[in-house]
Amino acid sequence: MTFFKITLIRSAIGLPKRTQGALAALGLRKRMRTVFHPVSPGIAGQVMKVKELVAVSEVERALTKSEMKEVRRPDPGYYIETAVPR
Repeated sequence: MTFFKITLIRSAIGLPKRTQGALAALGLRKRMRTVFHPVSPGIAGQVMKVKELVAVSEVERALTKSEMKEVRRPDPGYYIETAVPR
């Protein structure tokens, strides 16, 4: 089963209530939040209503909350090496 991975990129502040309602129906409330929905014509229609505000990709499986946290974790930027005995 495939899923839509939908991420809210732009804010809905100042947009019509109809557009804000479509985002709420998808479960998107804050910017840069990601939700997963099964591929269906209904969800595709909701995404088309807000296509300028979201980024959509199709994935094989929905990630859990802990898996999403692990994906977003940045590289530490440095690595600790063990001291060489002298």
